[in-house]
Amino acid sequence: MTATIALVDDDRNILTSVTIALESEGFRVRTYPDGQKAYDALSKNPADLAVFDIKMPRMDGMELLRKIREVSDMPVIFLTSKDEEIDQLLGLRMGADDYIGKPFSQRLLIERIRALLRRTEMRAKPPSDRKNDAVEISEEEVMVRGHLELDSLRHSVKWKDQSVTLTVTEFLILQSLTQHPGHVKSRDNLMDSAYSDDVYVDDRTIDSHIKRLRKKFRKVDGEFSAIETLYGVGYRYKQD
Repeated sequence: MTATIALVDDDRNILTSVTIALESEGFRVRTYPDGQKAYDALSKNPADLAVFDIKMPRMDGMELLRKIREVSDMPVIFLTSKDEEIDQLLGLRMGADDYIGKPFSQRLLIERIRALLRRTEMRAKPPSDRKNDAVEISEEEVMVRGHLELDSLRHSVKWKDQSVTLTVTEFLILQSLTQHPGHVKSRDNLMDSAYSDDVYVDDRTIDSHIKRLRKKFRKVDGEFSAIETLYGVGYRYKQD
């Protein structure tokens, strides 16, 4: 099935050149010149993956991401300038799944898009040389941990039979935590399971994802407490 990519950037040269490159690779492409137009369209009809520039008129990429995350778990890659390291980290903490610095190689962008789509589909196993405690794709179609049901093939999660919508990164973090209930996962462990090796994230990024995970589960169960914090150590999943 052909994936649809949304490109959001106020630089029309980038929109045109990246669209040509993506379409030559078989993707469908939708383009938007500012954040507001993108939000109006994507909040009603999300793409399979979106690429957001950060600096845009009317609504910048940060605000667009914040609003999109209220209605969609669509994977998002940020385009940032080399001197925008703070924006890169803030974007990841807010729920972006990856970022690429400008100026960028179109080939690199295409490869990162493909990699993120593979993560979304949960088809690719982690490389054999990754750390032993990194997440492994379960051979079971549905993993059950107490009240939790996690379906890796369909990228779906249920808690007490109620659906919980997660982003790709949130899903991978939860999957890593639930592989071995009761075992502590450090922030580094969770970074390895959720991000590719060339994406830098810090401790606060993982903390932000955990905070959003808890918030989403508590929307369906106000008593949710299965993800525990061990201060100075990491996190663990407590199976009831």
